[in-house]
Amino acid sequence: MNSSSYSDQRKSGAAVRCEGISRAFAGTGLVLDRISFQIEPGEFVALLGPSGSGKSSLLRLTAGLDRADAGRLAIEAEQGTVSRGFVFQEATLIPWRNVLRNTTLPLELQGWETERAKARAEEELRRVRLMEFAARYPHELSGGMKMRTSVARALITRPNLLLLDEPFAALDEPTRHTLQQQLREIWAALGMTILFVTHSISEAVFLANRIVVLSPRPARILLDSLIQLSETRTAALRTSFPYIEEVRRITTAIPAPEQEI
Repeated sequence: MNSSSYSDQRKSGAAVRCEGISRAFAGTGLVLDRISFQIEPGEFVALLGPSGSGKSSLLRLTAGLDRADAGRLAIEAEQGTVSRGFVFQEATLIPWRNVLRNTTLPLELQGWETERAKARAEEELRRVRLMEFAARYPHELSGGMKMRTSVARALITRPNLLLLDEPFAALDEPTRHTLQQQLREIWAALGMTILFVTHSISEAVFLANRIVVLSPRPARILLDSLIQLSETRTAALRTSFPYIEEVRRITTAIPAPEQEI
């Protein structure tokens, strides 16, 4: 893909603007403290930080599942309509629906005709390499298969903003690595904007083109850095010097807890 066609494809994603976002909860106090950053259309951004730092809270605000106490959060798409897809840490599949019917659910809720929704679901299941398991039920799936079903369900509405909340955290390492690579391939093919929450530096470096690091609660931005790696991410990258150096660079750029203000 040449640079101009790649740039055009990236424009299909949504832009996200956070300006002075703060959020507090009863009993826990201030969680997000004047967070400001922006995500350009088609960027793949990893939101990195320790457990409890407010990553998921910021993602929920971006998803429209919560509202900030202060500041402004705007999401805009060149096409005019913002469409979000959300993948939770748990796959949250409906147990009495098979893989295909779990995937079609968002389109059914939008009133799509059954055969048309089925055709779109089959397309997304092929994209996540799960079509041969379309008739299986959640209890018959591995953890990785459940998560791929969840990703297919999120993609079926063709969102221009895909939000993922530590979706691979509970998986074994080989499965996690496979799904990370597949997610990069999906992003490259579809061109949506992705905001991916994780607490793993190595995962963030492999997946994202840019990393935003939050401090422990109340969250402030400690680091906002581009990742200097090729667009194509394969298994071989994980043992390469550039990847190892990027992991080292991000790790050393994050202050130790006693140094944080």
